[in-house]
Amino acid sequence: MLEFKDFSAAQVRIARPTDKFEEVIDFYENGLGLKRIGQFEGHRGYEGVIYGLPDVNYHLEFTRHIDGSPCPAPTKDNLLVFYIINKDEIVKVAERLHNMGYPEVEPENEYWKELGVTIADPDGWRIVLMNRSFS
Repeated sequence: MLEFKDFSAAQVRIARPTDKFEEVIDFYENGLGLKRIGQFEGHRGYEGVIYGLPDVNYHLEFTRHIDGSPCPAPTKDNLLVFYIINKDEIVKVAERLHNMGYPEVEPENEYWKELGVTIADPDGWRIVLMNRSFS
């Protein structure tokens, strides 16, 4: 259970629609290396994939609707940040994404450039591979 001020939640999931479903799956699963822990189809016209760790209460979900699911990136500073302590792991992932056609992009906030690598996904949403611990 996740304890917040006024409620307890069993799960927190960030869900985002996309019209580039296959490309997004390729980016996050094969490029970034996230673990797929679930998928669904035929749910009121939606299909989706869920990434995360089975015993962790935070997940990332991408969906597509049969009538279309446009989701343009709102700004260059809407980010999904991965705090990665091992710099060699960042280099490996960034190089793999670059070879897939996703090079590093200039972050809007210079802070992310100091220790991180910013990369735009197929929809233009950005991830940051940040070389530090969160604490």
